[in-house]
Amino acid sequence: MKQLQSVTLRSGVTIGKGHPCFVVAEIGNNHQGEFDIAKRMIDEAAGAGVQGVKFQKRDSEALLTRQGRAAPYTGPNSFGPTYGEHRAALELSIEQMARLKEYAESLGLVFFASAWDDPSLAQILDLDVELLKISSAELVNVPLVRKYARADIPIILSTGMSGLDDIDVAMAEIRAYHDNVILLHCNSTYPCPEEHIGLPVMDALRERYGVPVGYSGHEKGIGPSVAAAALGACVVERHFTLDKTLKGTDHQASLEPAQLAAMVTMIREVEKAVQVKGKVVFPDEQAAAKKLRKCIVFSRDLPAGHILTEADLTTRCPRVGISPVHWDEVLGAGLNRPVKHEEPVQWDTLSLNQPVCAGAASS
Repeated sequence: MKQLQSVTLRSGVTIGKGHPCFVVAEIGNNHQGEFDIAKRMIDEAAGAGVQGVKFQKRDSEALLTRQGRAAPYTGPNSFGPTYGEHRAALELSIEQMARLKEYAESLGLVFFASAWDDPSLAQILDLDVELLKISSAELVNVPLVRKYARADIPIILSTGMSGLDDIDVAMAEIRAYHDNVILLHCNSTYPCPEEHIGLPVMDALRERYGVPVGYSGHEKGIGPSVAAAALGACVVERHFTLDKTLKGTDHQASLEPAQLAAMVTMIREVEKAVQVKGKVVFPDEQAAAKKLRKCIVFSRDLPAGHILTEADLTTRCPRVGISPVHWDEVLGAGLNRPVKHEEPVQWDTLSLNQPVCAGAASS
């Protein structure tokens, strides 16, 4: 199987191994169907430091049956008396989305969307986007996945609610047209209990499909999302809201601006923290060791010719003499000259029964 390490977008943004985690603010429908709120959300997301903003597009008639559109929807999160009217109230027009795309890109963000039906996908493609997202709900919709793939645009595929057999089918459909696909590990519970997240699944997806893998999180906090980045997620996507208390089903599993900014900051800190792969003693540590680590000193005044025992030695800071790592080499040595209490032991003070190892002389 071909191993795909990264995917490069038309704008030059590269997502994958060796590149910064691509952090996405999933605005979805948390704009409440209001253009001004959506624009403000883009501003806040950019201020938080994300690289991408994602929206959703639906056509109620193509998405729902007549019965589904007419179903009563009168709960506290309803934006209309029927589910069809509720969904329509949350939609932005494609003209509004075009303006939001232009605005997001003016701020250096990647604008993309998930389309939930054929007409919506056609509209999103008309926006000339450089990235597409297939939602977890649509992963098993083979004819729609096939249309996504035919567009020959990089795809992020979310895997919530799906077993490996389902993902196999979707990946085969996309790979029949191109290999520019990124998988997101996801649990589609809103909010998702931490014990159901399963971050190690990312490794299983990488091994099985040979593509970059990220994480779409629905937990209330930010810890698992930061951990996902530490475990190599190339994408971290989180639902975003201006206020968790707003009406709507997604807000409780979304991050507010301050939380999103904190998560981005932590992810960038984590990326720096995993750059060094081997054990290294850095110059700053060496300076600290000289101050904080001890050396061997004499525990009392001793005459020349004395043979050293443990009673003659102890350790003290700072390290200006022989390191205690050479304790056993110093024991049994003779003194070349008289020494004073707490005087640091130096190699040239000692008469050794055997040669000192090469590294000892510099310690």
